[in-house]
Amino acid sequence: MKYAFLLSALSMMAAVPAAAQDEAPAKAVTVSGAVGLVSDYRFRGVSQSDENLAVQGGFTIAHDSGVYIGTWGSNLAGWGTFGGANMELDLIAGFKVPVAGGTLDIGATWYMYPSGFDNTDFIEPYVKLSGTAGPVSLTAGVAYAPKQEALGAWSANGQVAANVDYDAGTGYSNPGAKGDNLYVWGDASAAIPNTGLTAKAHIGASSGNKGLGPFATSVAPTGAYADWLLGVDYTIPSTPLTVGIAYVDTNITDREAAYLQPSFSRGQDGDGSIADAKVVFALTAAF
Repeated sequence: MKYAFLLSALSMMAAVPAAAQDEAPAKAVTVSGAVGLVSDYRFRGVSQSDENLAVQGGFTIAHDSGVYIGTWGSNLAGWGTFGGANMELDLIAGFKVPVAGGTLDIGATWYMYPSGFDNTDFIEPYVKLSGTAGPVSLTAGVAYAPKQEALGAWSANGQVAANVDYDAGTGYSNPGAKGDNLYVWGDASAAIPNTGLTAKAHIGASSGNKGLGPFATSVAPTGAYADWLLGVDYTIPSTPLTVGIAYVDTNITDREAAYLQPSFSRGQDGDGSIADAKVVFALTAAF
């Protein structure tokens, strides 16, 4: 619209105080989160739900100083014999700082299993560096869990673990053993122009104990392996919903995976690999 210079100037002068009043100050504390349904809960390429549905959700409370705390949970099925609620609950804390146009994120995750066995819980500190290269968002991370019982090789393989008397605590190859675990990974994502889709990719490498911990737990179940993911997400316009599809796989062979059975799947029935290739679907609602 065309206005005379004087009218424009007066309008702008009158509008400035109003605009200043309308602008709310930035919040010192923000809360964000999401709930979702996935066709298979894959943790570093290995199924935690025996290739069945999982309900997941979590939230994060962040301060403008960079400090944050959060929690995330999912149901479990065949991954270990945790007992209790057969659920994973993660407690997360850390801080983020801007670095060279990107973000450095330092924190730790406490993996716990409510009402389960205390020596299956473990803590894992991490460092992540994220940034952009043109239209691509990139993240590189390192997570190192120091020596803990949950990561120790209590049982040499799944067959030994399947014959353990958990109530008596007998039958282990090396009860009380402690181990550590290293995981390095890289993520990338980019919007596909004019489609509403976001392409994503992930690659990671685990190095830990080749064996199973107390109650058949393990973060790196075959000692060392790689995992990768390729997928796309679509955020439904004017809704908080995102649908996704991803191809997930590892280089754990069927023979290597077989030693995880029968301790890991559906209460030790040993039916099928939980580390083979899988197409995973997800529906997530953010808040």
